[in-house]
Amino acid sequence: MKAKREEDSVIHGVKRIHMIGIGGSGMCPLAEILHNKGYILTGSDNNESDNLKRVRKLGIKVFMGHDAKNIAGAQLVVYSAAISAENPELVAARETGTPIMERSHLLGALTRQFEKVIGVCGTHGKTTVTSMLTQILYMAEFDPTAVIGGKLPLIDANGRVGNSEYMVCEACEFVDTFLQMSPDMSVLLNIDNDHLDYFGTMDNLVNSFKKFITMSSISVVNGDDELAKKAISDFGGEIITFGITGENDYTATNISQAKFGMEFDVVKNGEVLTRLKMQIPGRHNIYNGLAAFAASDRCGVPIEDIKKGIESFGGAGRRFEKLGEFGGITLVDDYAHHPTELKATLTAAKQLGFSRIIAIFQPFTFSRTELLKNDFIKALAIADKVILMPIMGSRENNLSGISSQVLAKGLKDCVCVETFEDVANTVQSIGKGGDVVITMGGGDIYKAAYIIRDRMS
Repeated sequence: MKAKREEDSVIHGVKRIHMIGIGGSGMCPLAEILHNKGYILTGSDNNESDNLKRVRKLGIKVFMGHDAKNIAGAQLVVYSAAISAENPELVAARETGTPIMERSHLLGALTRQFEKVIGVCGTHGKTTVTSMLTQILYMAEFDPTAVIGGKLPLIDANGRVGNSEYMVCEACEFVDTFLQMSPDMSVLLNIDNDHLDYFGTMDNLVNSFKKFITMSSISVVNGDDELAKKAISDFGGEIITFGITGENDYTATNISQAKFGMEFDVVKNGEVLTRLKMQIPGRHNIYNGLAAFAASDRCGVPIEDIKKGIESFGGAGRRFEKLGEFGGITLVDDYAHHPTELKATLTAAKQLGFSRIIAIFQPFTFSRTELLKNDFIKALAIADKVILMPIMGSRENNLSGISSQVLAKGLKDCVCVETFEDVANTVQSIGKGGDVVITMGGGDIYKAAYIIRDRMS
């Protein structure tokens, strides 16, 4: 039995729940799970979206805009970390004494209602592996519930409600939110220097992952990643390792570059299990594929079903997502927002034989850009041409004076622009057949990709 927490009793004691920002990628899957469990839901949001259409089809009432009246009748109000403390619905909940709960606490409570929860954590690759695992289990008829950080094309959603004890969750380390969860199996992909504005030191970051892993009884870990190995050094449960270079339980051998992705043999404890032909490019996706393979195998999924799930996986939304080919120019959108991710994405593109790589990057958060500016410059230098947008500050103030112009000074062929329209204009003026144009960033740079697509279609 999983240890109960305070929020568990809150969830069990209410029937009517209002969700602020119900159309968000993290909120919508939780709304579906709650609806399936018999809760009466309402929600609010500022923007129309496919997610809102999805929850409305379930019969959930959605208010457009935020108003104190929207929470009438609610016994619990759920909100995401992106919601301001001054939000009128949150203010009304506090004034009326209606219980409130942040999204990560709700997700944590829901994980304690499933017996086989797989929590996928790591600095890079969480959405890809969570999506891949969901696809494998879904296609193998394990009927999982899933909460994913990006859209999985197979189900055309960020999550699904299943009828088994399996639940696959993306577990984000930012501000320790994943410590609200209760995983039975943890999957640790890697640990890199990110979110140090919160963690302060790498030791604190590693210790956070260590706490998450300790909550599980089985851990599938990247045995080639030194910090990941450090995080499991005191783990008393079952450890399953995967990797390419080290001595691991699952390894990839006979690696080659195929037309769309990587091809390799999967070896388990010295025995070749199968050969995989992945449809997503890059060496980093070998690790992602091995992680999903090892976790699925431990769950008892037949090897042929694992192979089928991985080989039919074409990527999650905003993860080297091909938006089309226009006049010989290939347009790709990617969530890469850390130098390691930029390097992986641009290197993968390089291996696919395009004439030139045009990288469009919107830096995300001032602190990350300042701390890792030299690494950003090295990663972006892989591209033939770079277009930089202003830094998206998100939750931060610019205390250091960092700007995209600082990055541009370290690059040979780079231009800084201000708007998405400027991005599209630049691409139209410099793009040639054989180019790949990649929009990258953790903010709203995907909007520029859509403008480019619409103009070139």
